[in-house]
Amino acid sequence: KKGISNVRVKKLKEQKKKGRRRGPGSRRGAKGARTPQKERWMATIRALRKTLKHLRDEGKIDTKTYRKLYRMAKGGAFRSRAHLFLYMKEHEILK
Repeated sequence: KKGISNVRVKKLKEQKKKGRRRGPGSRRGAKGARTPQKERWMATIRALRKTLKHLRDEGKIDTKTYRKLYRMAKGGAFRSRAHLFLYMKEHEILK
């Protein structure tokens, strides 16, 4: 009596654990299906809010500026933390 071996399955699982087989040729499904847009947004907005809070607590921006930037972040004005800092540098916000 012969069964079905799990050796190949285990080998593939190990490779995937190491981050292999994740290249563009192995991807099926849209970008939004692999990591939902909402999850990506949550990661970005949490990082931005944490950064803004840190800057406010350190005294690098005042409360009024904090509120303004917070609302802008909520509206999707900044792509990333780097983009936020670029905006603040261009508008001479950082003290």
